[in-house]
Amino acid sequence: MRKQLKICILGGTGFVGHRIAADLAEQSHRIVILTRHQQRHRDVLVWPTVALKEGDVYDSGLLARQFRGMDVVMNLVGILNERGHRGKGFEHAHVELVETISTAIQAAGVPRLLHMSALNASTDAPSHYLRTKALGEESAHRIPGCNVTSFRPSVVFGERDSFTTRFAQLLKSIPWKFPLAKPAARFQPIHVDDVAQCFVRSISRHNTFAQSYNLGGPKIYTLYDIVQLINEVTGLHRRIVSLGDWQACLQAAVMEWVPGKPFSVDNLRSLEVDNICRTPCLLPFGIQPTPMESVVPVYLRPGNDTLNRIRNAPPAPLP
Repeated sequence: MRKQLKICILGGTGFVGHRIAADLAEQSHRIVILTRHQQRHRDVLVWPTVALKEGDVYDSGLLARQFRGMDVVMNLVGILNERGHRGKGFEHAHVELVETISTAIQAAGVPRLLHMSALNASTDAPSHYLRTKALGEESAHRIPGCNVTSFRPSVVFGERDSFTTRFAQLLKSIPWKFPLAKPAARFQPIHVDDVAQCFVRSISRHNTFAQSYNLGGPKIYTLYDIVQLINEVTGLHRRIVSLGDWQACLQAAVMEWVPGKPFSVDNLRSLEVDNICRTPCLLPFGIQPTPMESVVPVYLRPGNDTLNRIRNAPPAPLP
């Protein structure tokens, strides 16, 4: 009989966290998800072994209390854009939070941490996002007495994601011609279920301790390929116009000030590095990676609820 574990998830109400919580709940593990807004996320309580706890994840004392008695902590917290423009928001979410988690883990004596990083995270990367992800990952692996595994996925896709559905929303909002920055940037998108299974299967595998794993899907695409796929399956049929470097910089600078910040200068800098790991990289976990073509047309096809929500939503603000 599988041992029932006590697991605390930070970022458990997000896109990937929700999927991980569902997989863990199916195995009857006891899960605590920390959130600042308990009422907004009561949908996770559909699983009887999941509990929501409200509080500030930057409060080391609160974390230490919640971590006490836990077998595993998972940190999935991350942001793609910050409110400002100097990297302070990224530092707060990706570096300072990990340091707070480290203090709480040591105080509570938690033996296991699974940490979400990002593909191509590096201290010499061109963007605040990638640099702070690297610093956070390094900090996580330095926690004394804790067995740490980190994961670096390429862009994660799936129903209700912030990638394919965001592009579908933007395509809907911009008639006729769709301007695309860095169309030749390369990605190796990975399905949310595959990422979730990597986390779940690694929990008790000793050979994953102190390891970092690059996670990618079965195929490499250019950004143009991905947007064209979304364009076709949604039936929006926009003409995609590739932007030159100076046009892309101008677009990013303007979009910085659009509500919701759909694109930023820091995003543009991240696109300077190909987001690929060349092989599926899921073999250590016995997972057959899911191609985009088998999933995206299902949840973005005309008539699907996801696309209907996009079609019925107010247009995305334009510069």
